[in-house]
Amino acid sequence: MNHSAYYVGDHTFVVERTAVVPPGPGEVRIDVAYTGICGTDLHVAHGAMDQRVRVPAVIGHEMSGRIAEVGPGVPGHRVGDPVTVMPLDWCGDCPACRAGNSHICHRLTFVGIDSPGAMQRSWTVPARIVVPLPADLPLTHAALIEPTAVAVHDVRRSRLTAGEHAVVVGAGPVGLLIGMVARAGGAEVTVLELDPRRRALATELGLRTVDPATVDVARHVHETTGGAGAAVAFEVSGSAAGVRTATDLLAARGRLVVVAIHPTPREVDLHRVFWRELELIGVRVYEREDYTEAVRLVHAGLVPAGRLVTRVVPLPEVAEAFRALAAGGEVKILVDCGATG
Repeated sequence: MNHSAYYVGDHTFVVERTAVVPPGPGEVRIDVAYTGICGTDLHVAHGAMDQRVRVPAVIGHEMSGRIAEVGPGVPGHRVGDPVTVMPLDWCGDCPACRAGNSHICHRLTFVGIDSPGAMQRSWTVPARIVVPLPADLPLTHAALIEPTAVAVHDVRRSRLTAGEHAVVVGAGPVGLLIGMVARAGGAEVTVLELDPRRRALATELGLRTVDPATVDVARHVHETTGGAGAAVAFEVSGSAAGVRTATDLLAARGRLVVVAIHPTPREVDLHRVFWRELELIGVRVYEREDYTEAVRLVHAGLVPAGRLVTRVVPLPEVAEAFRALAAGGEVKILVDCGATG
């Protein structure tokens, strides 16, 4: 018997016993070990995505687990293999897909938002979205492969190279992961963060951190870069002030990477974009190669994903997990879905 956590609207979750769905052709069934809660999941829980999410809904897409069953026509997967998923299901026929950009398919299904997700004990998914994991990678760490892949994609899109200076505006989970991925690639990284707890964690992770409320950030970056400015600025705060700061700190021909989902249009200093020949780069999700690199970085310890996990709660306490994350003070909360062996 399966157990599933359903978002039923109005900030409410219920956990119910549900039937196990056997895998059909081209599918596998996964015993889910851990599912992480991200900012998008919080938006769902707060009702901000009720026009998109079909209530009642099983959400969640940051996960790890083991294959429990393999459907017909699925080579290469065996029962017991540790896996995660790349939660994107594309059409294969739209202009974006035909151009090789299936990750931003015009009709993309984001699994765990647009279709049932991982916040359940047993999860049946298309085999093509399954990503194998090293046998010795702890499943608690593996649950952070998805947000690490976000960071890998962001850094890859930025074209950041070893020796260049990057500024990360915002030290939430994705901002911290971007900082660690950029550092692993040999870049110099400065993280800007107002919250002292997040700033302390960034420092513990070995990242150079600055409090923009007490430090003249422009002067700091000017001095750190020999007057050039940052080659890349990652805007992860989602704030208007973050956009202004990121734009102001860029060097000539610097790249502004918009990572955060901004709920309202923001003003951008287009004169500065013109004057310094800046680039504006959008980043949305990830591609398969980003997942491959994320697995490598986490497995090698170059991205210590486990350091970001601040709480693990059992599936029946999922509502409390969402409340705790919304209250602040937590970095990454994992829901123990039951298949942790």
